[in-house]
Amino acid sequence: MLEQDIDRVLFTEEQLQARVAEIAAQIDRDYAGKQPLLVSVLRGSFVFMADLVRRITLPCTVDFMAVSSYGSGTTSSGQVKIVKDLSEQIEGKDVIVVEDILDSGNTLSYLLKLLEARHPASIRLCTLLDKPERRTKPVAVQYSGFTIPDEFVVGYGLDYDEKYRNLPYIGILKPRVYGGE
Repeated sequence: MLEQDIDRVLFTEEQLQARVAEIAAQIDRDYAGKQPLLVSVLRGSFVFMADLVRRITLPCTVDFMAVSSYGSGTTSSGQVKIVKDLSEQIEGKDVIVVEDILDSGNTLSYLLKLLEARHPASIRLCTLLDKPERRTKPVAVQYSGFTIPDEFVVGYGLDYDEKYRNLPYIGILKPRVYGGE
């Protein structure tokens, strides 16, 4: 049913799982001897985060934040608000922020500055998708799954108006669905 709204599949379930395994192996190498705290930025990153954590072999902990800058539209409103803050302190901890997509950089720039002010030992960004064509604020990414074109993507946790998150792949949404072109 949801598939009828997908123009084409950008990354299959198998491609996603292979890339998640590669990122997890890189995190294992980079954090050897440490216990990183992975912070999932809800809601879009929850599927990626779950798969990533299951592939990391180091002891790690998880926490969740929810931020909003989109509303029900397809572009950022520019206003960032914290909907759910972390449950634990991050001071002195090695933090990896796990995000579904890096688009304009507005939300993540704000979020990283907010978390840096809490004095973690280190903070790095892990994003499944990077859309550099849309960047308006510079954001350093240490772990990136895929660079994608400036198209509206859904699936594997990513949504449009809270739908399509449950697709096992990442697909490009047909513009007619969101009123584009």
